[in-house]
Amino acid sequence: MKASGYKTGAFGKWGLGFIDTSGDPKNQGFDYFFGYNCQRMAHRYYPEYLWENQEKYFLDGNDWEKKAIYAQDVIHEKTMSFLEENKDEQLFMYVPLVAPHAELAVPDDEIFQKYRNRFGDEEPYIGKKGADYGPDLEIIMYQSQDYPRATYAAMVERIDIYVGEILEKVEALGLSENTIIMFASDNGPHQEGGNDPEFFNSNGPYRGFKRDLYEGGIRTPFIVKWPGKIQEGTFTDHISTFWDILPTLAEIVGFDNLPPLDGISFMPTLLNNKGQKQHKYLYWEFVEQGGKQAVRMGKWKAVKLQVRNTEETTVELYDLETDSSERNDLSKDYPEILKEMKGKMEDSHVTNPVFPLFADEGDEDLDIVIID
Repeated sequence: MKASGYKTGAFGKWGLGFIDTSGDPKNQGFDYFFGYNCQRMAHRYYPEYLWENQEKYFLDGNDWEKKAIYAQDVIHEKTMSFLEENKDEQLFMYVPLVAPHAELAVPDDEIFQKYRNRFGDEEPYIGKKGADYGPDLEIIMYQSQDYPRATYAAMVERIDIYVGEILEKVEALGLSENTIIMFASDNGPHQEGGNDPEFFNSNGPYRGFKRDLYEGGIRTPFIVKWPGKIQEGTFTDHISTFWDILPTLAEIVGFDNLPPLDGISFMPTLLNNKGQKQHKYLYWEFVEQGGKQAVRMGKWKAVKLQVRNTEETTVELYDLETDSSERNDLSKDYPEILKEMKGKMEDSHVTNPVFPLFADEGDEDLDIVIID
């Protein structure tokens, strides 16, 4: 986007590289960044500071105990200011909203009070000790929460308000007719920090949660608003994924200098045109919880569990056309399809000693802690 003449800004959570490394937002095409530059810090909603480009932006009054300034509110203010200040520019904004993410925390304001007594007598969540955030510093990873359901509901509404204000600002600035807005979730509902996705039916009909490779963990909403191009209220069953976003944006702005990618532009689907290319199959893997792999090929979905524990390894097969909830394992009924899907898993996996999927890929000297 930057190479195509766009003013670029990122606001929220960044976990691709620290300040002054190759992964710094400034070295990944962003003119301006404001938010968290650390996966671990992004689990706290009242941090001591955020990052504004290469400088710390201190939130006066916050520390690991005190909660004065809600970080996501500040990030949203910076988002809105950047939009206002660059209204006359070709503009690209990436807004990875943090909430609701792991820890449940929200200001005690009218939004929270609306839900305070809605869910009856709630069972409090007691915070658990988490990772070491510095030399000799052990903290509570997720804070205790007396009203986890009310807090979660208030966090979701707060995000709804942020998104609504962005849409209203685009409209007020006269930009709506020439602006594309995409909204998505990066994974299914989480269970950390006292969240109760079953109570809220957060994954609808789908099985599993965040960290699962069932549909409930990886199948998420994706909404696009493009006035004059996409008719309101339309739907598509095109199978796409996050690594398709980059080639799609490149096609939208006419950038033709991308390296070879796994992603496929879904521009034809957005415009309801013919010629949409399809993925032959999609592949996922997850290194925690014994290691997991999954492949989707057309209507078929295979899920492999406990890949590092060969005596406990299982491979399940589902027909998503008739069983999107993945309740009816067909692995014994379609052995040839199962064999093909297992072959796709083997072909797709790339060894990475830092994130070992199989027992023989790891480095005995590496201690791996993944916090997302």
